Amino acid sequence: MTGHWMFHCKDVSRKVSETMDRKLPFHHRILIRVHLMMCKYCARFRQQLLLLRKASRIDDLTGDARNQDLSLSVEARSRMKNALKSLNEH
Repeated sequence: MTGHWMFHCKDVSRKVSETMDRKLPFHHRILIRVHLMMCKYCARFRQQLLLLRKASRIDDLTGDARNQDLSLSVEARSRMKNALKSLNEH
């Protein structure tokens, strides 16, 4: 975060990712929300993270989607899951 009252895109992308794992302080959530209202790129990044998170919720044993309203094919979800695994390995 910079010394300003506003986050930069780099800060927001990191913080948006953090919100997937833990609850951020209230003032950070407000600053992120304000930034997302003004920056379509960061808002799109957040939507993509949410989609990836939703798509990766697949039962490893059966391959069944936990949430059946996903519109991605089984192959697409598998490719995304494998890509995410390879990112975590590096």
